[in-house]
Amino acid sequence: MGATFIILGTSILAIFLAGYFAQHYLPPPKPKIVGIDLGTTYSCVGVYHAVSGKVDILEAQDGHKCIPSVVAYSDDGILVGYKAVAQSEHNPRNTIYDAKRFIGKVFSKEELQILQKTYPFMLEADEHGMIRYVLSVNNTEQRVRPEDIGSTIIEFLKNAAVQNLTSPVTKVVMSVPAEFDQLQRNYTRKAANNAGLEVFRIINEPTAAALAYGLHTKPSLSNVLVIDLGGGTLDVSLLNVQGGMFLTQGMAGNNILGGEDFNERLHSYLKTVIEKRHKQSLTDKEDLQTLRLAVEDAKINLTSSDHTFLSIHLHSLGKNSLFQERITRSKFEELNSDLFKKVIDPIQTVLKATNLPPEEIDEIVLVGGSTRIPKVRQLIQEFFNKKPNTNIDPELAVAMGVSVQAGIIGGMWPLTVSAVELPTRVKKIQIN
Repeated sequence: MGATFIILGTSILAIFLAGYFAQHYLPPPKPKIVGIDLGTTYSCVGVYHAVSGKVDILEAQDGHKCIPSVVAYSDDGILVGYKAVAQSEHNPRNTIYDAKRFIGKVFSKEELQILQKTYPFMLEADEHGMIRYVLSVNNTEQRVRPEDIGSTIIEFLKNAAVQNLTSPVTKVVMSVPAEFDQLQRNYTRKAANNAGLEVFRIINEPTAAALAYGLHTKPSLSNVLVIDLGGGTLDVSLLNVQGGMFLTQGMAGNNILGGEDFNERLHSYLKTVIEKRHKQSLTDKEDLQTLRLAVEDAKINLTSSDHTFLSIHLHSLGKNSLFQERITRSKFEELNSDLFKKVIDPIQTVLKATNLPPEEIDEIVLVGGSTRIPKVRQLIQEFFNKKPNTNIDPELAVAMGVSVQAGIIGGMWPLTVSAVELPTRVKKIQIN
């Protein structure tokens, strides 16, 4: 019996020593599963690294970690991300964006008619009321579905991951809005499958954000408010967090409020300035696209500086083609003051629906690139009398969270706690 215990003890010790030496002296294993955030406006892919516990959001295109969720069909082929955006003014009918809004969703004829007024590309519904895009490529009419657009973006990100990791990528954890029903989740899964990826799990975006911040490891937490303000939508979710368990208690949002709306206010203002200064209308598509890109850069610069200087050439203005303008943060805030105030509306709605006063929120997490805007952060801080958590780049928070979950599922030590999302019947309250 004594010999048996000695052998057993020696075997256990050998296993521990092997694990110790493996962690300290052998190269860490390649990530087995990637995490993908397929966003309405931007998308990105990340991985969790064993040993270091580091999450990397991988470079996807021309030095960018996030790419626009845009796909364009041209006579020369299919373009994705920034390259699709660059040609959008010349090819609006075949440049598709916002596909996530349509994936796995059924629309009535009336809803479709309203939607068509807001998009330059052609929409039609199939016999089930699901959207198809009608394209014209090489003088030939084609039809693609939202999941096809999603699949193209996912495949692009998968290939970027392969280049970064120099190893095959076949498995993924995906994120979706908490409001997505089973049909929308199934079509998201189908998009990934069509891109050659096996979907191990689909988790809610607010849960992913909480994972990115490590909130599942803080036993003292209970109520976490996730405010997600992206390029085109605002979503507010109240989570109850107990260890690795997440329960969505309330959801509210505005599907027509985001960074693009803030851009549009500044774009419209500058267009008026240009037309008054040069006494001619600015209608040239290339010039409008140049101005639109400059506006996006200006908005980003104003998050870290109280002013920025815009200098662009607009060839339709002739000899006086150079347009220069100093833009202040205060002017940007003035142009968008009513829109910024709308950020508080769904927050109040969620708290009212769950009977929680602001002081009972333990943690406020910001997600989405538009939460970088200082005025947005100021309004949120003033409402709660508490600083929101901004330790992670809000644009990357969801991707980091799904990457953490991918690492957990893939057994990439030292992770041990997995996210468990409890079922909920909570419906999102729309505020438009």
